[in-house]
Amino acid sequence: MLVTTLNIFATMTTGLGAGLALIIAIGAQNAFVLRQGIRGEHVGLVVLVCMLSDVVLIGAGIFGIGTVIAAAPAVVTVISLAGAAFLIAYAALAAKRAFREGALTAGDQQGSLGRKAVLVTALTLTWLNPHVYLDTVLLLGTLANQHGELRWWFGAGAALGSIIWFSALGYGAKLLRPVFAKPGAWRVLDGLIAAVMLFLGVKMVLGVVAS
Repeated sequence: MLVTTLNIFATMTTGLGAGLALIIAIGAQNAFVLRQGIRGEHVGLVVLVCMLSDVVLIGAGIFGIGTVIAAAPAVVTVISLAGAAFLIAYAALAAKRAFREGALTAGDQQGSLGRKAVLVTALTLTWLNPHVYLDTVLLLGTLANQHGELRWWFGAGAALGSIIWFSALGYGAKLLRPVFAKPGAWRVLDGLIAAVMLFLGVKMVLGVVAS
């Protein structure tokens, strides 16, 4: 019984590490969660969408949907192009905010999004990101299935990593509010977000062209 418990703990820890390693990176989804967290707008909704999406995608990978995606590269191509279009459009909006006259502050309501817009954006940034299917579904699904009967414990660890990360990023972002109370800080953040979104969007397009 002790050996089994230790194996479960070790497998969950491995899944937790793998999940965090893949999710902690500068990306469109994390940038959006950070922005909403700093503004304090619909943070719970954004965090919940991101967490539940990862849980569903990790489960799908363990069930073997990653194999289907690997066998149908056209699916990834379509997702890549749709995701690239959205990222470039979002980059344009962020750049517009960055160059707009009049600096924003954390208490400003200008540039805020309604609940429906936040929901759609969070879902789009998650489900139209081809790396989600390649990393979360295919890679984590493959790694999980290498653990045989303990594969679901690996998946539980990876899902726990997503829950910890998005909760920390969304709710911990409020610690940065004093910084973003200063004039011009929001313009800098939106400028960085625009650069990240544009880079990722162009990178997706180039990836499709190269393939």
